[in-house]
Amino acid sequence: MQGLLRIARLSLSHKWFLFGAYACTASVTATSLFMPHLVGQAIDSLALNLRGGADAFKTSLFLALMVLLANSLRGIFAFGQNYFGECLSQHTVYKLRNRFYDHVQNLSFGFHDKQHTGNLMSRAITDVEAVRMFINAGIVRTPYYIAMFVFAAFLMINLDWKLGIACVAFMPLVAVISGLSKVHLRRIWLRVQEDMSELSNVLQENLTGVKVVRAFAAEEFEKGKFEGKNQKVTRDFIRAERIASLNNASMILVLLAATGIVLWYGGSRVIDGHMTAGQLAQFFLYLQLLVMPVRQAGMMINSFTRALTASVRLFEILDAKSDVQEKHEAISLPRVEGTVKFEKVTFGYTKNSLSLNDINLEVLPGQSVALLGTPGSGKSTLVNLLSRFYDVNSGEITIDGINVRDVTLKSLRQNIGFVQQDVFLFSASIRDNIAYGKENASMEDVIEAAKIAQLHNQIENLEDGYETILGERGSNLSGGQQQRLSLARAILLDPPILVLDDSTSSVDAQTEELIRIALEEVMCNRTTFIIANRISSVHMADQILVMKNGKIAERGTHSHLVETSPIYREIYDLQLRPQKEVLLDHEVHDIYNRNLA
Repeated sequence: MQGLLRIARLSLSHKWFLFGAYACTASVTATSLFMPHLVGQAIDSLALNLRGGADAFKTSLFLALMVLLANSLRGIFAFGQNYFGECLSQHTVYKLRNRFYDHVQNLSFGFHDKQHTGNLMSRAITDVEAVRMFINAGIVRTPYYIAMFVFAAFLMINLDWKLGIACVAFMPLVAVISGLSKVHLRRIWLRVQEDMSELSNVLQENLTGVKVVRAFAAEEFEKGKFEGKNQKVTRDFIRAERIASLNNASMILVLLAATGIVLWYGGSRVIDGHMTAGQLAQFFLYLQLLVMPVRQAGMMINSFTRALTASVRLFEILDAKSDVQEKHEAISLPRVEGTVKFEKVTFGYTKNSLSLNDINLEVLPGQSVALLGTPGSGKSTLVNLLSRFYDVNSGEITIDGINVRDVTLKSLRQNIGFVQQDVFLFSASIRDNIAYGKENASMEDVIEAAKIAQLHNQIENLEDGYETILGERGSNLSGGQQQRLSLARAILLDPPILVLDDSTSSVDAQTEELIRIALEEVMCNRTTFIIANRISSVHMADQILVMKNGKIAERGTHSHLVETSPIYREIYDLQLRPQKEVLLDHEVHDIYNRNLA
C-alpha cells in the first residue's frame, strides 16, 4: 500500500492535470445525477399530456431539450475527464520511467552483477504500464465512482426510502465478493509479473546469444525453454482473468436481483399510487448509476492489485542503494598527472571471499604497468577499483595524492580511459560510437583518433564511411575492427590514465600488430594499466605484476622476472619459448637449403 501512496504523491506534482481531471469528474457526476430527474419529469409531463394537460407538451419539449443539453455537457466533461486523466498518467509514468532509468544508470556494478537485464526491462515496461493504468483508472476515476455510488444511493433513498434501502442492502455482499477477489488477484498478479520477468530474461538471452544457439544447433532446446516460461505466463493470466470474470459475474447476479426487486416492489408502488411512473423511471436510472461503480469494481480491483504488486517491484529497484556512494562534499578532480597508489587495498565481491588482499602499488606518471595471471587472480578487479566501479573494503586508492572516494565519479572517470576486452558498440554510426562520451567532438578529432587507432583506412573503404550504421553490438565489423574502434573512443577522450583490458586476446597476429602499433602511440606519456594473459602483450611494460589468488605474487621488469620468478618463467616457457624454437628451426632449415643450393 505504501507504494501506491508514493505513486499518488508523484502524480500530485502534475496538479493542473489532476485539477482538470477532478473538475471534469465533478461535472460528469453532477450532469449524470441530474439526468434521471429530468427524464422522470419528462415522463410525468408526457403522462399529463396524454391526460389532456394544457401546458404538458411545452413542458415535455423543454425537458427533452434539457436532457439533450445535459447529455451534451456530460459528453464534453467526459472527454475532459479522459483527456486530463490520460495526460496525468502519461506525465507521471514519464517521470517514473526517467527516475527508474537514471537510478539504474547510477547503481554500482555490484547491483548489476545480481540483476538480470530482462528482469529490469520487465519492471521498466510492464510494471510501469500497470502503474499508468492505475493512475487513470484508480486515482482519477475512483472518486468519480465513489461519488456516483453515494449520491445515487442517497437520491434513491430520498425518492423511496424502503425501496432505496432494499437496493443498497445488496452492496455489502458485493463488497465481500470484491474483497475476496482482490486477495486472490494480488497473489496471482505478483506471480504473473515475476513470470513475465523470467520470460523477458529467456528472450533477451536468446536474442543476444543467437550465434551461440545457431552454432550448437540448440534451437529446439531454446524453443522448449521459451515455451515452458510462456505457458506459465499464459496459465497465470487465464487464472487471473477467471477470478476477475467470476467476480464480475457474481456482482451482476446480485445487481440483477436488485433490479428484480425494483420491478416488483416499485411497480406495485406505482399501481398503489405511492409513486409516479416518472419517479419509478428515475429510480431505475439511479439504480443504473448505482450499478455502474459496482460493475466497474472488478476492473478497479484488477487495476489496484496489479499496480500494488508493480509498485513493490518498481520501488524495490528505486530504493536500492548503490554500494558506491558519492560524498556530498566531493570535489571535481582536475586533469591529473597520473600518479596512482594502492595502499593496503582489500576487496571481496562477497563477505566470505576476498578477490584482492593487501595490494600495495605505486605507478608514476607515464609508466606502464602490466597485470598478468590466471583468470580469477584479481587483474580486472584491481583496475575496476581504480574507477570506483566497486569500492574497496579497506585501504585506499589515490590519484596524484587525492583519494578516489573524495572526488565526483564523473570527474574521476573522465580521467580514466577504458579499452575493454568485451567491446560494446551501439547501434549508431561509426562516428557516434567513436565520439561516445565526448558529444562535442569535431569530425576532425574523430578522424584523428581513428588514424591513431589504425582504423581510418578501413572506415574510408566502407560505402558510407564514418556514417556507416553498425548492427547490434557492431556485428558488421570484425573483432579487430571493434577493438580498434574501442581504442579510438578512448583516444578521443585523451585521458591521462589508460586501462587496456586484454585488448588483443581475441584477434589474429596481423591485427594484434596493428593494435600494438596504435597502443605504442597512445600509451606515450600516459599512465597505463595493461591486463593480459599473454607475455607478448606485456613484456615491454615498465613494471609487470604477476597476480595469484588476489595478491601480487611477483613484480619487476620482463628480464628480471624471467630470471627470478618461477611463476613468470613457467608462463614464459609455455608461451614464448615454443615460438622461439619454431623460429629457430625455420632459420636452420633456411640455412641448410641455401647451403645445398
